[in-house]
Amino acid sequence: MKADSHVHSPFCPHGSSDTFDEYITRGIELGLKEITFTEHAPLPRDFQDPTPQKDSGMDAALLLEYFQQLQVLKERYKDKILIKTGLEVDFIEGHEQATKDLLDEIGEFLDDSILSVHFIKIQNNWHCMDFSADEFGQIAEKMGSVEALYAKYYDTLEKSIEADLGSYKPERIGHITLVHKFQQRYPPALNFDERVFRVLDMIKKEKYQLDYNGAGLVKPLCGEPYPPERFARRAMDLGIPLVYGSDAHQAKDLGQGYQALISEFNG
Repeated sequence: MKADSHVHSPFCPHGSSDTFDEYITRGIELGLKEITFTEHAPLPRDFQDPTPQKDSGMDAALLLEYFQQLQVLKERYKDKILIKTGLEVDFIEGHEQATKDLLDEIGEFLDDSILSVHFIKIQNNWHCMDFSADEFGQIAEKMGSVEALYAKYYDTLEKSIEADLGSYKPERIGHITLVHKFQQRYPPALNFDERVFRVLDMIKKEKYQLDYNGAGLVKPLCGEPYPPERFARRAMDLGIPLVYGSDAHQAKDLGQGYQALISEFNG
């Protein structure tokens, strides 16, 4: 493991209080050559975060400080590890223009970024489908079935890939099978492999990268990476770059799932 390219930070409102230095020191201990901090970008001002604590994205007022702190750390650790400044940007259906405006404003400060779907729109309301297993179940009930929720997630994911978010649109698509997070409690009765293969074809067409995310392996109701092996192999066959990320929200989670991902291809 030479790089961990999906890492959160002390600026994450739903993460730990671990400092940047703690993340970086842990990364050096693991032998990382580079680490990319991809904090959750501020949500659009006119979007109401549906999570109970309203903590899905970082505070917009802290964005400049986030960039400034990372700039200092890049210099401090330049002889030990390459530090990249990034964001995990939410694709929120109906708020594409606000997302484009944010990226136009701050894109020049980014070394890297990820585009992810956490929110799905049902009628005129948005729901965070990966917040908790109970919330997932309630959304599925509202939609009529687990399968309807899966289908809506993949519809939204496809929209994110096709969306015009300007010249600073992220080039890496985040955890494309995140909807599987609670699959052991809410298994879909239908197979969605063809939807995922279609998503991969779209990623290939747009020349994007794929977030190869180890976090799902440690989620008790998931038990597999995002995406699992069959999709990762298809991505490789298509020539899509797989970029490993731990999706760490605390320093000790850096590198999570990496060995299991590697063993899938070496076993």
